[in-house]
Amino acid sequence: MIRPIEIKALTKYRIWIKYSDGNQGEVDLSEFVGRGVFKLWEDYSFFQKVSLGSSGEIIWNDQIDLCPDSIYMKLTGKTVVQLFPQLSVEVDA
Repeated sequence: MIRPIEIKALTKYRIWIKYSDGNQGEVDLSEFVGRGVFKLWEDYSFFQKVSLGSSGEIIWNDQIDLCPDSIYMKLTGKTVVQLFPQLSVEVDA
């Protein structure tokens, strides 16, 4: 299972993240600022408190967490099927 092992907040609502398979880089999360629970990020000092939870989730507090798999796909450009090939189902024509 690929999990994040390091994370830090960058400027302009971006994070730098490193995964256990060696993939690492920046992900822009600015599209979420001000929407729903992400309204809390309007206080930029709150956004800077990003950390990793005990199960590898990307967290800010008990109200905001992001799925590490979705961030991995955004970072690498991989699809769900590429990340989880066991979910692929063949359809007979």
